[in-house]
Amino acid sequence: MTISLFGPDFPFAYDDWIAHPAGLGALPDTAHGKRVAIIGSGAAGIVAGYELMKLGLRPVVFEAGAFGGRLRSHRFEGTKDVVAELGGMRFPVSSRAFWHYVDLLGLDSAPFPNPLTPAARSTVIDLLGQTHYATTLDDLPDLYRAVADAYDAALERGADFAALKAAIAARDPARIKEIWDPIVKTWDERTFYDFVASSDAFQALSFRHREVFGQVGFGTGGWDSDFPNSMLEILRVNATECDENQRLIAGGVAQMPHGLWRHAPEVLVHWPRGTTLAALNGGAPRAGVARLRRDEAGGIEVTDRWGRAEPFDAVIVTCQSHLLSTAIDTEERLFPHALWMALDRTRYMQSAKTFVMVDRPFWTDRNPATGHDTMSMTLTDRMTRGTYLFDNGPDRPSVICLTYSWMTDALKVLPLPVDRRVELALGALGQIYPGVDIRGHIVGEPVTISWENEPNFLGAFKGALPGHYRYNHRMFGHFMQEMLPPHERGIFLAGDGVSWTPAWVEGAVQTSLNAVAGVIAHLGGRFHPENPSPCDRYPDWGPVVLPE
Repeated sequence: MTISLFGPDFPFAYDDWIAHPAGLGALPDTAHGKRVAIIGSGAAGIVAGYELMKLGLRPVVFEAGAFGGRLRSHRFEGTKDVVAELGGMRFPVSSRAFWHYVDLLGLDSAPFPNPLTPAARSTVIDLLGQTHYATTLDDLPDLYRAVADAYDAALERGADFAALKAAIAARDPARIKEIWDPIVKTWDERTFYDFVASSDAFQALSFRHREVFGQVGFGTGGWDSDFPNSMLEILRVNATECDENQRLIAGGVAQMPHGLWRHAPEVLVHWPRGTTLAALNGGAPRAGVARLRRDEAGGIEVTDRWGRAEPFDAVIVTCQSHLLSTAIDTEERLFPHALWMALDRTRYMQSAKTFVMVDRPFWTDRNPATGHDTMSMTLTDRMTRGTYLFDNGPDRPSVICLTYSWMTDALKVLPLPVDRRVELALGALGQIYPGVDIRGHIVGEPVTISWENEPNFLGAFKGALPGHYRYNHRMFGHFMQEMLPPHERGIFLAGDGVSWTPAWVEGAVQTSLNAVAGVIAHLGGRFHPENPSPCDRYPDWGPVVLPE
C-alpha cells in the first residue's frame, strides 16, 4: 500500500498535476510578463515563483531574512557539505510534490536516523533514570510494546484507520471524504491527549503507559508537546505517514530552494530558454516587505523596508501569518474580517535545536564492556529530549543534534547563549553515557536556534488547537476567490501554516500550488481539461464545512 499526502481534507493529486505534460494551465498573451510579488523565499515562495515563471509571469521575490525560510541548512565552517538542519530536516517519502522538485534538481537523499530504525543503528531510551538500549522495538521491555499496540488500537477504533489509509493509498476522494468528514466533526474540538486517554486501549493500561507514550512515542519520537493540539493534526500525520519512512537531503535541504532559484526549466512560456528565477530577480531577492496596500488601478502596492513602492498584479504571501499584523503594515481591507480572525488566532509552537560538529562518528565504536554502540540516537525525559547522530562516513566530520526540544522544554533554554545550551546538553547526556567523552570529539563552533526568537518567524510552525478547524479552512481555501469582492482579490496565502499539515514541507508546496492556480484564474488564464487544477476540483472535494 503506497501512501501519499493525498488529502484527507482536500484529496487532490498535486504530484500528478505538476508532472502532467500538459502543464498547469495557460495565460492569455496579455498577461505574459505581468509581475507577481512573492513574499518569502522558503519552499512555498520559491515553488510558486518557479511555476509562475514557467507560465510567463515575472515573479519578484521579497525576503526579510535568510533565503530558504525554514529550509535552513547551516554549513559548518571549513567544510563542503557537513550541515546542521536548523529547520526542516526529515522528509517522508509520502511528500510526493516536494520530492518532485528534489528529483528535478537531482539531489541525493538517505534514510533519516529516527529512533528504532536501521539508519539510527541503535536507540537508547532513558526515562525516570532507567536506560534501555535497543535496535528494534522488540528489544525494549514489554511496557513499550503495550504502548505501541495501544496506540495502533486507538487509531483503528477511533478513526477507522486501516480503511482511511486504504482510501488514501487508492486515491479515492469519495471514500476518503466518507471516512474523514465525520472524523472532523467528532474530533475538531478535542485534544490529542483526550483521544489517547479516552480510548479503550489506553484505559485498559496505566497512567505510566500514557506517560511513556508522551515521552517516547513511536516513529519520530515523543508526542507530549502535541497533547494540547487538536487530534485532527495528529490523525493527518499518521494517516499520510508523515511520521514514517523519512529521509534527509545529503548536503542540506536548503539546496532545494536555492536550486529552484537557479534552475532553468526545459519548458517555459514567454521567457527565453535559460531563464531562471534568479535572472528575473537580478540575482538576488528584494528586501523584506514593510507595507501592503491596494492601489488606485486595482493592483497591490508592495513597499519594501527601504521605502521602494511598486505595483503588482498579484501577491503571494508565504510568511507566517502573525507577520501580517506585527511586521507588515497590511491594509485591513485586503482580507475579510473572518480571515483576519484566522490569521491572528493561528498558534505557533516553540522549538529549539543545538548542534555540534565532531571529528568522526565515534558513536559507532563498540563499548567493550557491553558490546553496544558507544552512543545512540537518544530519547529521554531530560532536557535534551531528542539527540540525533548524523554519520558522514568513518573518516569524516559528523554532526550531533545534541538536543531537539519543543514548547516548555524549548522555552527553558530560550534566554541562554549557545555555549550554555551545549554545556547543559552535555551534562544531561553525561548522565546517560557515563565515561563517554563527547566534548573531546567536538570540533568547530556549535550552532543553535530558537524559532520563537526569530523575528521573521515567531515560532517553529502552526499547532492547531481544538476548535481551529474553521480557521484553517478559511486560510487554506482563500485561493478560491470568485466570490470575494474585488478589493479582496489578487492576494493569496501559502506556506505550511496555511496547510492542513503544518511542520511538513509538503504542506508548503501544496498551498503554493493552490496559490499558483489562484493567480492563473485571477489573471484570466485557463486550466487544461486533461489536467484539472485545484480550482477545478475544490468545489467537489474541498474540506467539509462546519457550521459557524
